[in-house]
Amino acid sequence: MKVICTASQPTMMLEARTPSSSRKKVTPSAPRAGAHGATNHDGPVYQHYQAALQLLQQAKFEKALVAFEKLLATAPPELAERCRMYITACHRQLGKTKLEFVTPEERYDYAVSLLNLDYYEEAREQFSEILRGHPSADYALYGMAVLDAITGQVEECLDHLSKAINGNPRTRLQARTDTDFQSMQDDPRFTELLYPEAP
Repeated sequence: MKVICTASQPTMMLEARTPSSSRKKVTPSAPRAGAHGATNHDGPVYQHYQAALQLLQQAKFEKALVAFEKLLATAPPELAERCRMYITACHRQLGKTKLEFVTPEERYDYAVSLLNLDYYEEAREQFSEILRGHPSADYALYGMAVLDAITGQVEECLDHLSKAINGNPRTRLQARTDTDFQSMQDDPRFTELLYPEAP
């Protein structure tokens, strides 16, 4: 899930999804990888990473936090960024106080981590909060469009994606290869939105 990369905007880290509960997302600019963006490695670091993710999905946040923090010391670059993102998610879950973020980008990273864990309603709340303060934030609009597509909200998906593209035309190119929009492929309005130049 993830997508719009400029110096002033966060990089979306939504990972490529497949049917069923195994669906996860990957950084679009990086080569497609396995579940949770981990490449096909069988080494201990990757095994520990998968174990930490399992703890997080089981809502064992304290244990997951310890596991991800230990991983940071030895994690290769492709995992270190994800470890930091999930560490943030663990801290937020453990705090359970009113979430406060210094920047919209920080809230966005948290929203993406929730989306990657299939916490759809929680992710929607965070994307919505960004848009309340920054209605034209194309990266948040794109995140909402991805979430809408995943949860079957066709009209909302088209609306959010259209606004994201209007704010940043490069979003159109990203959406063309984003597998999170698989459910939208047969909608002619979606095709027209992504390929307006087509006859």
